[in-house]
This record gives sequence, structure tokens and C-alpha cells, in this order.
Amino acid sequence: MATSTSAASARVRDTFSQLPDAVHDLGRRFEAAGFELALVGGPVRDALLGRDCADLDFTTSARPDDTEAILRAWGSSIWEMGRDFGTIGGQRGDLKVEITTYRTETYDADSRKPQQVDFGDTLEGDLSRRDFTVNSMAVRLPSLELVDPFDGVSALELGELDTPVTPEQSFDDDPLRMLRGARFAAQLGFSLSQRVCEAMTALAPRIAIVSAERVRDELCKTILAESPRRGFEALVEFGLADHVLPELPALTLEMDEHHRHKDVYEHSLTVLDQAIALETGPDGAVPAPDLVLRWAALLHDIGKPPTRRFEPGGGVSFHHHEIVGAKMARRRMRALKFDNDTIKAVSRLIELHLRFHGYGDQSWTDAAVRRYVTDAGDVLHRLHRLTRSDCTTRNRARARKLATDYDDLEHRIEELSEKEELAAVRPSLNGEQIMEILGIKPGREVGAAYKHLLEVRFERGPLDFDEARAELLAWWESREA
Repeated sequence: MATSTSAASARVRDTFSQLPDAVHDLGRRFEAAGFELALVGGPVRDALLGRDCADLDFTTSARPDDTEAILRAWGSSIWEMGRDFGTIGGQRGDLKVEITTYRTETYDADSRKPQQVDFGDTLEGDLSRRDFTVNSMAVRLPSLELVDPFDGVSALELGELDTPVTPEQSFDDDPLRMLRGARFAAQLGFSLSQRVCEAMTALAPRIAIVSAERVRDELCKTILAESPRRGFEALVEFGLADHVLPELPALTLEMDEHHRHKDVYEHSLTVLDQAIALETGPDGAVPAPDLVLRWAALLHDIGKPPTRRFEPGGGVSFHHHEIVGAKMARRRMRALKFDNDTIKAVSRLIELHLRFHGYGDQSWTDAAVRRYVTDAGDVLHRLHRLTRSDCTTRNRARARKLATDYDDLEHRIEELSEKEELAAVRPSLNGEQIMEILGIKPGREVGAAYKHLLEVRFERGPLDFDEARAELLAWWESREA
């Protein structure tokens, strides 16, 4: 362990010696004033893992008034929204810092917010209140000494998440830490210690006191992580998902209709993995996490449990599970306080994820292709990825056929797009033109005419003005007859 600590200290010195001179200057100012200043938490952990970390979190023995005075002398502007919790923020040029006084906390049993915050006297005491030992390390400034009272270096080497105090105390004080544990498993690829797993299972109902917004934020950080499967598996295994995302563990009871997957839960996690592999950034170049696609992939089959039916002969059906699933996703995401645009996009993808199936078994007309593009709207490219990801069959021939069929559909969409505007299919006449040609005023008849011309647009493609006018008049006369 001495070798590991020595190597870790060397890495810390090498990494943090490269910090801006202004940070080292700040450390010297605190030292000259008789106070300690240390970098703490994520920046230290990530430095030891060789990961980049943009945020710099500081802790100090100075009280908030002293911190403010030092920051002002350093030439910083000040913000103090966190003063009640000992945090003073400052900015000098492009450099932003947040510095929190050593503290201890007393929690209300019905809230994760501290009931009382008392300022502490030691760095080691402050580190003991952190969530996990890998986040309970610090680097003193300006000396760059590594402080690791809870053996976080060993935890990093083991790839294990454990708590500096008992996990029961830690999670009872702040239940959100249980979700953070799942999130760190997804982000760092770490496992959870046995005692952490046991405490999560026992205290899972405590997550109910955490606000929906906080839960949402942790779930989003988990799903955007490098390996979200690990995080969601932990949430399901230890009972947390029962309280924050119950639709996910419900899938473990539902056998896939093909009976070739373990269950719909495993299938959904595989679809998530495959969707991530298909993510692309601007112009299809740089991989970028796609929050909407990932949520749609994870939740695309949540409508199966309530729609499962056992058919004569031993078959199982899930009729309209995509419609039911879209409604369920909307309800869950609203409960988690997602924004309306994200809810709309995710639920639309779930509703449409089966639309493609059957394409290769029957000849789609151009009208059907136009409807597919129009119904998908601005989620079309995500729908392409979700549909391809939804193939988890072990039958290689079937997998190849599905991929070929979808290649063909995308090719047809491209061909039609070159000939006509598919991104926003509209009738060849607008409402004013319809009223002028028919000599009618605004009302239901205009809407009916518009709807008819839209159907014609789907079936026949773009019409010029004379063709559209003739079609409108013919339809109008047929109504009069």
C-alpha cells in the first residue's frame, strides 16, 4: 500500500502542479492568513484515474467571512448563495471557484437537507461526511499533499465503491447517495462493496424523501454515463428502481414473445447498449450521448407487462404495447419533472418503434414511406437508430434481413427526399387558397378540405397548383352530390 500511496501522491503532484497560477496563489493566500485550503472530491479522484475534470471543488478551515475577505483580496467577484451552508463562490477572469468551510451536519429523518450545519475544524472530519471513499480524498494547497484518511486510493485500485462511515448512516442521512452509487458504477465501471449493497437494499424506501428533480438528475447522469447498464442493473437489483423507475423492474417478469431472450428487461438493456453504439454527433462524426435516444431505448417495451396476453396454443402477445408504453413513459417522465420537449420526443419514439416491422414482408408504397417520415418528424434519425437497436435476435439470418430491410427503407427515404420535401409534408394548397377557390369562409369545411389534400399529398406526392385545384374541386363536388 505504501507504494500505491507514493505513486498516487506523485500523480497528484504532477497533475495539480499544472493548475493555473491563480489557484496556487489562492492557496498561498489562505496559508498566509493561517487557514487550510484543499482541493477535494471528484477532481482528486479523476486525477488519480487519469480522467479530465473541469470542476474544481475546494474546502477550507476558514469561516465564510474569512473566505470572502481572501477572495476579494485575490481580486475575485463574489457570489454567496450557499453562505448558509458554508459555501462562498468567486470568479477571477475565466477561473470560477467554490470554497466550502469544513462542516458537519445533522439531518432531519424526513428530509435529505441538513437540519443543522456546524462548521468543523479538521480536513479529515470534513472528508468523513463525503459519499464514498473514492471521493473522500483531498489535496492540500499550496503544498499538493495528498490526504487520504479512508484509503480511497485502495478503493480506486480495487474499483470498488464504499463509504467512509457506515453505509447505513451515510444513506440514512442522505438517501440520494444510493442513486449516486449507481451512477458512479455506470460512470467509473466500479462495483459496490458488499456492505453498500446490503445497506442500499435495506434503505431503498428512504429514496422517497428525495425530490423528483434530484432523482431525475441522477437518473439522467446515469443514463448518459459510459456504461449505463451497470447503473440501472444496480438500481433494479437493490430495489431502488421500485421507487424511482418501477416500470424497469416490472420488465423482469415478462418473457419476450420470441422466447429467445432471457426477458424483456435484459432485452431492453441490450437495446440501450446497441443504441449507444449507434450514437453520432453533428454530421455523424463525433460520438455524443443522446439523452432522448437512450431513454427511449430503455423504456421502449415498458408497455408489455400490462398488455401481455396468453394466446391459444401457448403463444404470448403484447398488442398495442407501443401505444400503452408511450403513455406510461409520459406519466413517469412527468412525475420526474422532465421538460415537455424531452417527454414528447421520448414518448413519440416509443409509440413509433414498431412501425417499421413488416416492411420487408409487404411492399410499402411511397405513400407509406411519406407517412413514416411525417409521423416521425424531427425524431426520424433517432427512430432509425432505435429501430435498428431493437433487433436482439440470435438468429443471424433474421438479423441480416432486418438490417437489409431497414437499409432499403432509409434508401427509399433518401430517394424521395431528393425528389420532394419530406421533412414537412404539406398539402399543395394552403387554407387561404382553399377558401378562395371554394368561395367559403373559415370553418370546418376548410379543415376537411385541407385534410383531404394532405391525404392526396401522401398518396401522389407534390401536385402543381392546377392539379391541386382540380383535385380540390372534384372532392368538393363529390361532397355536394
